Amino acid sequence: MDAQEKKAYAFGMIFLLSNKMQNLGDKLDPQLTVKQWIFLTGVLRCESHTPTLSQVAARIGSSRQNVKKIALLLEKQGFVFMEKDVNDARAIRIHLTDTCLEHLESRNEMERRFLEELFDGFSAEDLTSLTSAMEELEKNVNKMERKYEEEEA
Repeated sequence: MDAQEKKAYAFGMIFLLSNKMQNLGDKLDPQLTVKQWIFLTGVLRCESHTPTLSQVAARIGSSRQNVKKIALLLEKQGFVFMEKDVNDARAIRIHLTDTCLEHLESRNEMERRFLEELFDGFSAEDLTSLTSAMEELEKNVNKMERKYEEEEA
């Protein structure tokens, strides 16, 4: 394979593996899909303990509309509740419930096993190289997003 074929292969495999990993992850826990899991992780990783929908969307690389859909489903399950920001009525803040935090805690071992199995056979060097390559790809995607946003404006 030449360099162009390798790039096309990598591009296609990212989508293929993403779909397969999502399907596997969705089977892990009947209460949470992978997208909901990523959403909750995004909430936990935000600087604010009660981030806005927009902050979570930016954190996980999704649209505010998609994040709101996920939040509404999780609210019905009792995992989050949403309320308008006291200083900005347009902003909606997300709060994780005790039920959610307890459920996430109960998943720790299952998540660890999932990741161990997913990366079985990877050496520490392989993981370092993969992480580095993914970070570089993320930089390029972010740069392309900014470029296309500027062209649309």
